[in-house]
Amino acid sequence: MSGLDKMRVLYVSAEVAPFAKVGGLADVAAGLPKAIKALGHDCRVILPHYQLISDNPRWKTSVLLKDFEVQLNPTWSKNASLHQLDFEGMTYYFVGTDEWFIESKDSASLYQPGGEVHAFFSAAILRAMELLDWIPDIVHANDWHTGFLPVLLKEKASSVWDRAGSVFSVHNMAYQGEFGHEALEWLDLSHDLYNFEQVEAWGQVNFMKSGMSFADVANTVSPTYSREIQTEEFGCGLEGLNQYLAENDRLFGVLNGLDYSVWDPKTDDRIPANFSSSHLDGKKACREELFSQVGFSPIVGAPLVGMISRISAQKGFDLLVTAAHELFELPIQMVVQGIGDPQIIEGLRHLEKSYPNQFRFLNAFDEDLAQQIYAGCDAFLMPSAFEPCGLGQLIAMRYGTLPIVRATGGLRDTVVEGENGFAFEHRSRQDFIDAVTRAHRTFGTAKWDTMVQRAMTSDFGWSASAKQYVLLYEKALKRRAGHAMQSHISEHCA
Repeated sequence: MSGLDKMRVLYVSAEVAPFAKVGGLADVAAGLPKAIKALGHDCRVILPHYQLISDNPRWKTSVLLKDFEVQLNPTWSKNASLHQLDFEGMTYYFVGTDEWFIESKDSASLYQPGGEVHAFFSAAILRAMELLDWIPDIVHANDWHTGFLPVLLKEKASSVWDRAGSVFSVHNMAYQGEFGHEALEWLDLSHDLYNFEQVEAWGQVNFMKSGMSFADVANTVSPTYSREIQTEEFGCGLEGLNQYLAENDRLFGVLNGLDYSVWDPKTDDRIPANFSSSHLDGKKACREELFSQVGFSPIVGAPLVGMISRISAQKGFDLLVTAAHELFELPIQMVVQGIGDPQIIEGLRHLEKSYPNQFRFLNAFDEDLAQQIYAGCDAFLMPSAFEPCGLGQLIAMRYGTLPIVRATGGLRDTVVEGENGFAFEHRSRQDFIDAVTRAHRTFGTAKWDTMVQRAMTSDFGWSASAKQYVLLYEKALKRRAGHAMQSHISEHCA
């Protein structure tokens, strides 16, 4: 198949912005399908019909299929529904049921505990598409929640799916979805699959491994991360599988992009004033408004540094807390927004008390406030232990806010020291302090202004990455066709 041929692509994600969002996966699931469609392919998106979607008067979905049966195993079936919404030129499908999804009334409750809900979601997708008579050429599954989709396509799906290829994208190897042997019984799958080459990892059924093992092609969300997960440090116990997939031309790295129609300081109505790389007065107004909002008095020569993140050690908060005194002595002023680890939050609260005019912690998940931080700060902090891709640094650059990052994963692939941001190599307190110090010394100089221009005009849109995904789709179809031919030959010889 050539890149000019039109493909049907079903993009599957547990969260998709703007309907339901917890993290960066939702933004990817919003931007990438649009870019795939812009290349001429029929790309549609499917996600759960959470209560927070059905309760939102903005989303007036229509019912396509009502109360259809999903037979999970001989003794367990559930009724499901399929809803549709055409939004901004895209077709979105929503899978509903009378359990699980109705419990998700806000972002904090989006992911329900247990694996049965995700097993059901995968099975319901296949059944819904069959009833709708829309069988895609490619099923593109994302993260462990959809890990059983490639398994079902190979092991249980009806013959109408025989030619459908599968791509499985890993957005974070650290979250794998691990359950007991009974997970196979949820979908009436053979226990013969419970082996280290297929679904088993460290004594459990592993949804992430299942997706990667059974997909025709797997990928991570940056080239560097695809190499990192082949090592013990970043592989999270699956480095052997990842090495095997890479050696067999089945593991790739494609950098995430940014939807510039959404993230655009020239048109963004969530920030106090609009601006562009050639007219930065609005950014100064955003900075002033942010100072007022958090109650800081500006310190001459001190950059205002932002950080928007899940509060966890992975995101480098251990470095921040231990290095805080030296950073504030430079001086800098800093605003952190996020929710997460209570123990780390306690340390951030202590910093706020110790440095009332230099540190502010906003314990919230607030997208509008996040936009004001991106637009109003001078620099953006991401000292991550690992970062599969990261969208924060891309958004920050778009808004003229220079990232200060640890050179890992997608941060290494997007931030160049002294060009569009600042990067440190080793995950050490001193390397971290040195990077922030370099940013502090550069702030207010002509070099800083040049770096801001370079950051704002860098192209990290989805167009180039979407073309790489189309190539992965073609690889998946070729591999799927080869398997189908081999099966046909085997059956004929038998």
